[in-house]
Amino acid sequence: MDIRNSMDGLRSLLGVNPAPPQALQPKGSAAATGGAFDTDRATLSNAANEVSQAMSDAGVRPEKVAEIQSALAAGTYDVSASAVASKLVDAMLSGE
Repeated sequence: MDIRNSMDGLRSLLGVNPAPPQALQPKGSAAATGGAFDTDRATLSNAANEVSQAMSDAGVRPEKVAEIQSALAAGTYDVSASAVASKLVDAMLSGE
C-alpha cells in the first residue's frame, strides 16, 4: 500500500490535475491585471441564507441560551422525547 503525505499524492489519488504555475501568482500580479480571479463567484444556498438570517435575528434570548449552555455543560439538560417529537411533527405539518 502506497500512502502519500503531500498535495501531489492527494491530487493524483483524486485524479485532479495540478494548477498551472501562473494561476498561483501572488496578489498584485494576475489579480490586479484582470486574471483568472475576476470570474470567481460565491453563492449561498437557501439553507445558508436561512442560517445567516437566523444568526442575525434580534429574537435570540441570550439569557436562555446561557441557561441551556450551562445545563449542557453540567450534564443536567433534559428534554422530553415526546415534546421533541411533537415539535418536529408540528414543524413538518406547518412547512417550516
